[in-house]
Amino acid sequence: MWKCKDCSAEVSRRSELLKHYRLKHSHFGRGHHIKCLYPECPCLLKTWNSLLTHLSRNHSNTPEHSDKFATFSCQLCGCSELGTEREYFVHISRHLKNNETVTCMFKGCDYKSNIYSTFKSHKSRKHSLHSLVDFKEDIVRGSFATETAEHDASNAEELWGDEQPVDLETSNDHEDVVQLKLAAVLLKLENIFHVPSAAVDELLEEFQYLLGTASLCSAAKVIQDTLNSHSLQIDQSVIEELASALCTSNPVYKSVGKGCPLATSFKRKNFYKENFKVVEYVLDEKNKRTFQYVPVLKVLQQLFSDCHVLAKVLDGSRITEQILLNLYIDDFEICNPLGTSRKKHKICAIYWTISNLPPACHSSLTSIYLALLCKSEDVKTYGYEKILEPLLSDLVTLESQGIFIAHLGEFVRGTIQCVIADNLGAHSISGFIESFSGEYFCRFCEAKRSDIQETEVSSGAFTLRSKETHEMHVSSAQSNAKPCHGVKRRCVFSAHLSHFSVCSGYPPDIAHDIFEGILPVELAYCLNILILKKYFTLDSLNESILTFPYKWAVKSNRPHAIPRTFMQNKSIGGNAHENWSLLRFLPLLVGHLVPPDETAWQVILDLKDIVELVVAPVHTEQSIAFLESRVSDHRCRLKELFPGLKLLPKHHFVEHYPQMIKFFGPLVGMWTMRFEAKHSFFKRVVRHTRCFKNVLLSLAVKHQFMMAYHLESVTTVRPSLTVSAVSTVSVDILHHDVQRDLKIKFPDITHIQLTKNASVNGTNYRPGMIVVYGSSAGLPEFAEVVQMVVVEENLSFIVKEMGAWYREHFRGFELFPTSHISLVDLGALVDQYPLADYRIGGRRMVILKRFIHIEGSKCCLQLHVFSCMCSVAVIFMATGGVPQIFSLFLIKIGYFPQG
Repeated sequence: MWKCKDCSAEVSRRSELLKHYRLKHSHFGRGHHIKCLYPECPCLLKTWNSLLTHLSRNHSNTPEHSDKFATFSCQLCGCSELGTEREYFVHISRHLKNNETVTCMFKGCDYKSNIYSTFKSHKSRKHSLHSLVDFKEDIVRGSFATETAEHDASNAEELWGDEQPVDLETSNDHEDVVQLKLAAVLLKLENIFHVPSAAVDELLEEFQYLLGTASLCSAAKVIQDTLNSHSLQIDQSVIEELASALCTSNPVYKSVGKGCPLATSFKRKNFYKENFKVVEYVLDEKNKRTFQYVPVLKVLQQLFSDCHVLAKVLDGSRITEQILLNLYIDDFEICNPLGTSRKKHKICAIYWTISNLPPACHSSLTSIYLALLCKSEDVKTYGYEKILEPLLSDLVTLESQGIFIAHLGEFVRGTIQCVIADNLGAHSISGFIESFSGEYFCRFCEAKRSDIQETEVSSGAFTLRSKETHEMHVSSAQSNAKPCHGVKRRCVFSAHLSHFSVCSGYPPDIAHDIFEGILPVELAYCLNILILKKYFTLDSLNESILTFPYKWAVKSNRPHAIPRTFMQNKSIGGNAHENWSLLRFLPLLVGHLVPPDETAWQVILDLKDIVELVVAPVHTEQSIAFLESRVSDHRCRLKELFPGLKLLPKHHFVEHYPQMIKFFGPLVGMWTMRFEAKHSFFKRVVRHTRCFKNVLLSLAVKHQFMMAYHLESVTTVRPSLTVSAVSTVSVDILHHDVQRDLKIKFPDITHIQLTKNASVNGTNYRPGMIVVYGSSAGLPEFAEVVQMVVVEENLSFIVKEMGAWYREHFRGFELFPTSHISLVDLGALVDQYPLADYRIGGRRMVILKRFIHIEGSKCCLQLHVFSCMCSVAVIFMATGGVPQIFSLFLIKIGYFPQG
């Protein structure tokens, strides 16, 4: 029996399972995958044709059951022990290519030929579907059951050749399934590929003609020829009636024909709402001003009706915990922000995610759900209290009553964990003043703008805002009708939700504070000094940026060239990803041209350390303390280098990061970058529809239909391991060290599957990448991926271990090869993010993207201690006073190469 991996349905033959997958589970495109039919194969395919090709290439000789075997013998030369059918036909093709006459090997067929192409055509036409029992008895020997699997052909018709009915559905159910599949295709066309509804209507009109009138004549001719071949004479009117019934009974024609459920745009929308998981939007109208709201409770109920999503959110150990939601609010332009329509169609959007889901699920745009769309000017006119009324009503119900989950048979409550936004959006909805040039500009503490130039947050001089003091400030602002300590009004969420506090509900955003805030400003000042000192020129820097051989994912986010007006603008510009890449690769671009004692260079390296600490996915008490010290050192060095530079409010926000990490956890999980990517969908809709009549309604409906398609195909929970192609090899041909490791972990294994491209939770791995697989003396140990192994749906790496010397001036490691080959599991890596190595001045260098944990400590902390010790040692070496034992220590840790 063959068993479906998704719904556990069982069928007797592989062709039936293919039909079942095609009808039930083949939601291909835009992140959808289908698993290979064979349980031992980990491959996931993106298209139906790629699945057929994969089956033909990799499983054409795979037996249906492991206890069946057969050997083939050649009739011409007597060669026997051909282990697979593929080997047998390859052997037969050699005889044909030598112009030897071959007799057909199937029972009841005496066809002969000595021409390869002719014989191949005969086999394809007469014996495309066959099993082992169809071969002549003297060709196949072995024990096998009479019902064996059909072997793959190279096209879809051969795979679909068996027309026996499938037991999974009745004929009526089959028509319903075809109708749903066709509706899904049209849904994808209209709301994912943004094909206009009018164009789809014209397309369906052509289909109606092709399936109806155009097919009527050909169907009548087929019926007439069939009757003539059986010597039957029937009236022409009966034949025409049969042909008409045959054409109109087609399930596709029943779906798109005139008057059918999918024939027009209006009927399709009603069909989508009825049969797909489309959430109804609520329209609120006042003075002909509207906004769109998607009920959060309905979406949650539909999500939790899927057991896969429920298992991720509420497993057995957390079944009584709350559902935690993260809200995101932002304004964005759907038109050209520099054109005549600037601010005319500016939209305020509120999205939300389920915080209980694993972090890997949060990066998917289909896991970010729409709550509300409204015009930004309406928010200023009517206020958040009015606009958020339906959302707040649902959130209050979620806190007090919860939602009923049928699979659990109980109500589960939930609440808002935090509201993610940029500084302006956070201050606007939380009730703080929206001007950052005022006296009280910080939502975390009561610091004054004049005090932040001389006083650090780490000094303890600024009082953090608390729930009690905030209530006092709100009361004072309301009674005096003016802001008090930066507070203008009460936060709408804290006023209605008992479990939400404004003081701990708005995390900082590292994308706007660092990557688009202080980073481009500080780089502009520091690069200007380095250029004025003639370490390099702006042209040479830009040439290095544009010609650097970036690898892997960095190619899509490569740094931009520095504009010539960067000092007039006091910023290098660029978006967050570009600025992050520039800071990361700047030591490799120009580090060899700058002396180690240059203060401007040290400011850049301090900022690089801060960024790598902030984007770390895991923190400890030691790493938080080290971040605080690095922020303090960076501030002192920056003020020393630029005495007249006034610190920005974002400098003050960054000084709060150690405290905020203790409140919210790693800040990289709460930045706005993935949410901002969600805006692109609405911009594409406007660009394709070119219609601004009730644009909010159009955007909301389009988005919900798009989400309906994804919810129907259950893409919220994706498989952790994605592999597109594998090759099976014997363990005996591997390196002896790898064989040893495999035998220890899998004693009975004889064959393994190798792949050249694998993705785990969205992270892509390929041969040639560098991974951190261990640690030695507090420093990371690197290895180059040689090959990737899939065993029992788990990914492992065959790696070549690398030695490493830490180069403080580059904030990176110089690698040198070793002869050690080993097998490393993905879960055993110190950090699962893959790196790339680059050749710089004869050195093979690798730069970390984020700081990593090593033996309970932060890698950056150990490296900083080493760098301080090494700096002292350099001074002693210059005077000849360094002890020999300390010199050996420096060589051992890699600060100085041997010799």
